[in-house]
Amino acid sequence: MHGQPRRPAKPEDDAAAAAKAAKLRDLQVQVLQNHHSRTYTEEALGLSFKLLEINPEAYTAWNYRKLALQHNLRELTDPEAIKSSVDDELRVVEIALRQNPKSYGAWYHRKWLLNQKLTPVDFKREFGLLDKLLKVDARNFHGWNYRRFLAKFMGVPEEEELKYTMDKICDNFSNYSAWHNRSILLSNLLTQQRKGFESKQKICSEEFELVTQALFTDPSDQSGWFYHLWLLAQTSSPENPQLISSWPCNGAKLSLSLVGKKDDLNTVSSSLKEGIVPIVLYFNEPVKGLSPSTVKLNSDLVIGNNIQWRPLSITDSGHSNCWATYLEITNKECSSSQQFSVEVSIPCSDDIVSRSGSHCNCPVHFMFTIELGNNDDKARNIDLFHDPISWNGSESVQSHGNPSSVPFDHLNITDALVQEESKWHLEALSEQIDLFRELPDENSKFAKLTLARLSLACAAIKSRGNSPIERKGYCEEALGFFSDLIYLDPSHKRYYEDERSSVQMDQLTCNMATFMEHCSDQVQSNLSPLNHVQLCRLALTRIGYPERLLWVQMLDLSHNNLRSVEGLEALQQLVCLNISNNQISGFTSLEPLTKIISLKVLDLSCNEIGAHSIDTARYICLSPFSHKVEPCDAFEECRKKNINVEEFWDAILFFKSVNLVQLDVKGNAVANKDTFRTVVMTLSPSLKFLDGTCVH
Repeated sequence: MHGQPRRPAKPEDDAAAAAKAAKLRDLQVQVLQNHHSRTYTEEALGLSFKLLEINPEAYTAWNYRKLALQHNLRELTDPEAIKSSVDDELRVVEIALRQNPKSYGAWYHRKWLLNQKLTPVDFKREFGLLDKLLKVDARNFHGWNYRRFLAKFMGVPEEEELKYTMDKICDNFSNYSAWHNRSILLSNLLTQQRKGFESKQKICSEEFELVTQALFTDPSDQSGWFYHLWLLAQTSSPENPQLISSWPCNGAKLSLSLVGKKDDLNTVSSSLKEGIVPIVLYFNEPVKGLSPSTVKLNSDLVIGNNIQWRPLSITDSGHSNCWATYLEITNKECSSSQQFSVEVSIPCSDDIVSRSGSHCNCPVHFMFTIELGNNDDKARNIDLFHDPISWNGSESVQSHGNPSSVPFDHLNITDALVQEESKWHLEALSEQIDLFRELPDENSKFAKLTLARLSLACAAIKSRGNSPIERKGYCEEALGFFSDLIYLDPSHKRYYEDERSSVQMDQLTCNMATFMEHCSDQVQSNLSPLNHVQLCRLALTRIGYPERLLWVQMLDLSHNNLRSVEGLEALQQLVCLNISNNQISGFTSLEPLTKIISLKVLDLSCNEIGAHSIDTARYICLSPFSHKVEPCDAFEECRKKNINVEEFWDAILFFKSVNLVQLDVKGNAVANKDTFRTVVMTLSPSLKFLDGTCVH
């Protein structure tokens, strides 16, 4: 830990470990017996203490002591007796922390004791304990977490705690936990606009100067670099969440019919047999709080009261960049040719909140129209996918040049306040770039990563000011840094490749001149022309900037190095997707595709599905063996056909959630398994073509 080498084990150490393990097993058995029989005598508590003294991570023992304390306190009325019992528990925690200063169970038990408020808290004793522990290991994040708990518990001003972090950083620039605590405190103080913290520009400038001193003192230490990256995020992004893209975009005209056609330059035809129009809102950072009360919909259509906004990708805290709702077009409304307008308004709202706690204070209003065709019985009977879609340029899919209806006018916020902030941001970031270029260690991976991030932040600011030439220079510089990092730091190669892919996607999609080279209209018999984007053979490892692809209906990402499809869930217009010849290792990596309601054609051929004996993505996703997954009919249906559900659970969860007409899986190891085809056919009743052949 922290650079201290392990000493080789000796024979006597093995004997001692075996004896300790035997004693530990005996104690565990006795404590469990007492726990089940609810025995809370002094002798029983003594056994739990002995167990925790040896193994502070025995969670059941901590829970047992909680129940025992609550039980025994019912019989006590004397304040001194109560205080004595609480002090005994605090001493047990202290002894456990001597054994393991990073014991989760011990720290949680101490917090629980204080939260019971059974006796007045001796804060001098608590802070004294913390000082001792942090002297032994100044980076013990459990100790810092407990300090934040104590400070909040007793109402210590955050300004005082900020001074404490400064003292610890001055003692040791390498104290990562002190830098981390400083970032938490500053975020709160700046968000609350506390006295002395009204000017974000002033505070950030001072913090840049502080962390730069640490970085130039010891460029090889990572603590300061991580704080610098946090500070960069505060400086380069808008202070409040903003809507940056939507589908439909402002002024769009949707022509909905079974056999659509383009009537003018601004019309996008669709052939939505289900009669569902998705509305997608994409923010520059994850937010939560979207609801019918915070996002107003007005339309000539009968919308009803069942409009619900749902996140398409969810973080642990429930925030998401992308939110969607769905308008259902009824048969009554489709009975004749009509045109309807839909208005979407997002006023300033305290209910739409980002992860940092800032509110959406940039009101947005946009409008689009829906033209409904006359769907007679003859049109309803047309087979939308009479022939399989081909991706190899055959006659079944014909290119008709660049699409005239590509909506590049994203909803960018360009008011004077943002422009003024951007000017200061660009100046501050440019100073940092010049400074780090002078760093003595030219091969410092932290310096190169920071320079890459600084360049990308400048490029993002330049995009707001429509400076494509300068923006291109920053992006190309960042690409060079990531290429250097792949060579300098191969252990993090995949991370750098993902970052490089994101920059490549940015360059390809940032303006019409470059993007139109990859766009076209594709025509399939009986289908409306589909907006087609081809991004093949670009060595992409991830999909960046999906907010610029919300209008895409046909997407070709074949012959890349994609390991996941995260981000594609935002493309609610997507009908056909080709991700063949990539590095997809399992169906769990395809989970975002289950949220695309319009997806009908999927080419997964020549990936790595089923080729790995251990698919790590499979083990971090919810499975039918988790209590969090509700049982579904699909598993029972597969069991009736003698399918090994335990082997194919990830495929079952995927295929039960999509409604495909065409699927290609050849070239994957999983396709060679006898029962896999049965899984697909059982769960995909709408499927017409499998690996190029008709299934009926």
